[in-house]
Amino acid sequence: MDRDEARKMKEQLAAFARELAEKHGVVATPRSVGAQTMAHAADVVRAPTLALGLVPQAEGGFGIAVRYRLGIPRARSIVRKVSAEIGPDADIRRTGRIRPVSELGPRPPAPTSQADGDTDRRRPLRPGISIGHVGVTAGTLGAFVTRASPVDRDGHLYALSNYHVLAGSPEARPGDIVLQPGPADGGLAPGDRIGELTQVVDLDTVEPSFTDAAIARLDRVPVDFEYPVGRVVKTARALGGEVVGKVGRTTAITRGRVTAIELDDVIVGYEDLGALNFDDQIEIESLDDGPFSRGGDSGALVYREDGVALGLLFAGSESGGRSGKGLTYANPIDQVLDILGVELAREPTHPFG
Repeated sequence: MDRDEARKMKEQLAAFARELAEKHGVVATPRSVGAQTMAHAADVVRAPTLALGLVPQAEGGFGIAVRYRLGIPRARSIVRKVSAEIGPDADIRRTGRIRPVSELGPRPPAPTSQADGDTDRRRPLRPGISIGHVGVTAGTLGAFVTRASPVDRDGHLYALSNYHVLAGSPEARPGDIVLQPGPADGGLAPGDRIGELTQVVDLDTVEPSFTDAAIARLDRVPVDFEYPVGRVVKTARALGGEVVGKVGRTTAITRGRVTAIELDDVIVGYEDLGALNFDDQIEIESLDDGPFSRGGDSGALVYREDGVALGLLFAGSESGGRSGKGLTYANPIDQVLDILGVELAREPTHPFG
């Protein structure tokens, strides 16, 4: 199938899956079953219990990615029927419970080198180091950005990461302190302040979300713009099959492959907000011996080997996928930048405005 045909089939299958979910009595949205369930909302699986997207095929064109969570018997029944509708173009994978990567798995002790992650205090700031809202644990500084619109351009430099890294809760407000390293890594001293929360993309608890993102305006702090692949200033839409990398607070430099794009109905369990639905997401599987991401890697920039940015890492599972190492999910970077009204910083000569 070409992309348009695959997209049309995906839409039809999504409607079919919802009908099957209702017929089989799969769990409804947690908001409809009372406050007691909301307390455990991160463990609730919402109908249709499976995500659908596009997967590139070796001979060209696209198939349909079908992803469902392990341990949900009724989901398997729905997947079988959906897959029968797709036929040989179905790419079926099981996932573990998907959570924000800041909540994923135990955090290792502070590493001694960037090859093992980076939780230390770093000046100049650089991509891949520990960062966090004063009331959060720790995540990853993904990129440096500037205001894109001529009307809003203010000459200041901002740090880009996830909402759940730079804000962490609905109670967070612009002006809140952002630390490097994040609080979980000891960043509580006065000298650890690097800026303040400026803007967040609110996560919708009813309608599908597209990004988990926020920016913090930086103080006068020295900055190093280099990634392991050099400067990253260009962006592109993921097409599937790309070999990608990231540098993160916990697992440092890792390599993976984009295994699905345009995934809809990706259910991510947040501790405070419950089970949220994300559309148009990128899926990545590790090419290394270990996982592509783990707890603390939230907010890392995902880039191709040629240094073109594709996504903002935000969620993952500890199990599932063909390797069993889990899967990582990223927001398309162009969508993140567009919603926030920013662009990747291109001019390192005036980082403080």
